[in-house]
Amino acid sequence: MVYLEKIGAELNYLYTMTLLDAGPHHPGILHAILQGDYWLFSRINQVWTSPFLDTVLLFMREQELWYPFYLFLLVFATLNFRKKGWIWTLYLAMTVIISDLISSHLIKEHVFRLRPCNNPAWADSMRFIANYCPIGSSFTSSHACNHFAMAFFIYRTLKHTSPWWRLLFVWAFLISYAQVYVGVHYPLDVTCGALLGSLIGWQTARVFRYQAGTLHLPSHNPSHA
Repeated sequence: MVYLEKIGAELNYLYTMTLLDAGPHHPGILHAILQGDYWLFSRINQVWTSPFLDTVLLFMREQELWYPFYLFLLVFATLNFRKKGWIWTLYLAMTVIISDLISSHLIKEHVFRLRPCNNPAWADSMRFIANYCPIGSSFTSSHACNHFAMAFFIYRTLKHTSPWWRLLFVWAFLISYAQVYVGVHYPLDVTCGALLGSLIGWQTARVFRYQAGTLHLPSHNPSHA
């Protein structure tokens, strides 16, 4: 009896969510967008592939791969900017927390989209090369949201220290693209996640710069000129 009540609660929860698919109940424009999304997914996941990309993009998705980079950011900020560097680190962490809360909880708890790797319609055609397929909603991509939020925040706050920080957008794009390539997200999921993350990163960078000002490396600080 308890088991049946639990199933009923889950079904009622799904009923209250917005379901994203290409069914006829969607308006014409959204239906066309979703159909185009499926077409682009099939190109990225099944056609534009190679053994090299299979290895590289799967590897890029691993969170542990980027721990040294995150450690470098912490050391770079605190050594060069001292107190402001610690404030910067706190803002970066808050940027990721906010983006993950909005994408993984606020949106995914109200918009449900079956992931391609869980969708029976793709079972005979898609390539699934990830280690596992999450059971949660596919929309939006939290990977895309979090990494674009980080990229935008870091670039907006550190762009005066080096032009190389703009490469973080390439980094965020490749990680987002990999989500589609391995079969855990659709292109629309990562696109909306990237846009959301960019907006969050832009806003937190704006607040940080209002509070702490523009960051410069010590040798480039106007006060030392």
